[in-house]
Amino acid sequence: MNDIKLVSRTPSGAAPKLFTEQTAKKASRFHASFPEYSVTPLADLSTLARHLGVASIHVKDESYRFGLNAFKVLGGTCCLGTVLAEELGLELDDVSFEYLTSAPVLEKLGLRTFVSATDGNHGRGIAWTANKLKQKSVIYMPKGSAAERLENIRRAGAEASITEFGYDDTVRFASRQAERFGWTLTQDTSWDGYEQIPTWIMEGYTTLAMEMVRALPKPPTHVFLQAGVGSMAGAVAGFLADYYGADKPAITIVEPDKANCHYQTALAADGKLHSVGGPMDTIMAGLACGTPCSVSWRQIEAFAEHYVSMPDFTAANGMRVLGNPLPGDPFVLSGESGASGFGLVYTVLSDPAYEAVKEGLGLNEESRILCVSTEGDTDRENYRRIVWEGKVPSPRN
Repeated sequence: MNDIKLVSRTPSGAAPKLFTEQTAKKASRFHASFPEYSVTPLADLSTLARHLGVASIHVKDESYRFGLNAFKVLGGTCCLGTVLAEELGLELDDVSFEYLTSAPVLEKLGLRTFVSATDGNHGRGIAWTANKLKQKSVIYMPKGSAAERLENIRRAGAEASITEFGYDDTVRFASRQAERFGWTLTQDTSWDGYEQIPTWIMEGYTTLAMEMVRALPKPPTHVFLQAGVGSMAGAVAGFLADYYGADKPAITIVEPDKANCHYQTALAADGKLHSVGGPMDTIMAGLACGTPCSVSWRQIEAFAEHYVSMPDFTAANGMRVLGNPLPGDPFVLSGESGASGFGLVYTVLSDPAYEAVKEGLGLNEESRILCVSTEGDTDRENYRRIVWEGKVPSPRN
């Protein structure tokens, strides 16, 4: 049987206070200035919670975000808005969508090119934002990227192509292109000397976190956050720690076993970031990243209790259950990466083989669980293959 692996650590609590309630208010004000903005739903799966023997399960549904079927645009809008505001000698609090797209401001700004590497959703968010703000974008994707995701990015207004490299090498290629042509690199991962823009991207994700806590009837006891490079997980973990203080929920970081760099870093516990190599052939394409973002890792290490490395069937479980709810529960269209955190929750609560993992996570009849479905069916062909045709193997195979 394929293994779900868990490592637990006591959070250090020592991290810069970058993703606070005040940060979220700033980001939310800017996002709300876009005509397409609306608060995305928080699905209350009360029937399923009773069925699985927990107090509650809520899932934030990001398939509705700005009409782009994924949450990543929150980071792109906040980042590009901040870059353009700084060029004008202003801060994000001083600008809005209407201001940045006004004729006098556009004349002052001129045309900038924003470049990024992406598995799909981040690049689409950058492309959409650049187009909305009347700027230019160039997006590079790693080999093996789905043609549908490439076309979505092109339709959003970018010049986009698939490289011959894996994800990490595609990031390096985008960085070299930025230096060569004088473009602005808008990458959602960081390295020595490149941390400001990833931080601005992460600030955008606090809008999602603020919406969640405002919609919950009671504070959660357990939050499950999936991680690729970890930007969303780090931002939300930092926000929850600031918002709830001593009542912060237990935070679990979820990754595919083929790209489990956060799990490996937590397991080593030696103060160093650990990368994962190889093809990273997981259905969770948005999480197929080999190296943690240093900015987000500092937040995750400070505030997360648990790290899970899991096979693909767990995410497939989540996709199928969310798409086929029990009577009274809402339908959630969730893709391979989006369903990963919820898929872990469902699997360990429903399968006695994972009783030890359930106990290690501290899940019981009093648990109030919060997950984030970060994307809808961003690769519709693969979604149907998994949900309709059951192409991902079960844990018994």
